[in-house]
Amino acid sequence: QAYLSYSNIAALTHLARKPGWDITKTLDNVKIWTHEEGAVLSFKVEMQVKVPSHVAFSLLSDFSLRQRWDRHFQTCEILQAVSEEEKIYHVTSAPMTGHQPRDFVILVSQRQPCRPQEPYTVAVRSVTLKAMPPSPEFCRSEILCAGFQIYSNSSSSCTVCYFNQVTSGVMPYLAANLTGSSNSIEDTAMECIKFLE
Repeated sequence: QAYLSYSNIAALTHLARKPGWDITKTLDNVKIWTHEEGAVLSFKVEMQVKVPSHVAFSLLSDFSLRQRWDRHFQTCEILQAVSEEEKIYHVTSAPMTGHQPRDFVILVSQRQPCRPQEPYTVAVRSVTLKAMPPSPEFCRSEILCAGFQIYSNSSSSCTVCYFNQVTSGVMPYLAANLTGSSNSIEDTAMECIKFLE
């Protein structure tokens, strides 16, 4: 468990630090970046939010609140509280046209910064749990590496960066967005800002 938790945080930190991010869209409070490496596509959504970083961190690290702003989350239940900083959730997402509804078993690891310039971190990855085997009504999907880094800008504002390393399980939700026929990433980002503020 300690290794999983460490590698969860480390994978997100590594993804965030990779060189070669290309900005693809800039809106008022939202910037969207993509990063391609071989067959792996990652994206980053940077949001400017008018709340203190510790408030954004406590709201974003509680995944039971995620349905309030992310319409891709249909249900989210906590399966196991491993520790104060690690929780395992079962998430189901609404079916996309022509696709079976998907479900995910994810480990969410949260860390407060050790030094002032470091971000708050909420890292997400899929795990296997014997107590929650795949079910025939869902297509069990995998999250390789995703999560949030939250940087303090001032006592009343912060920058929230959301990262996701795209797998085939997540691709149907993003394909239309990246080709320009849907704005679901921007819409979700706007909902997230509204929820946090």
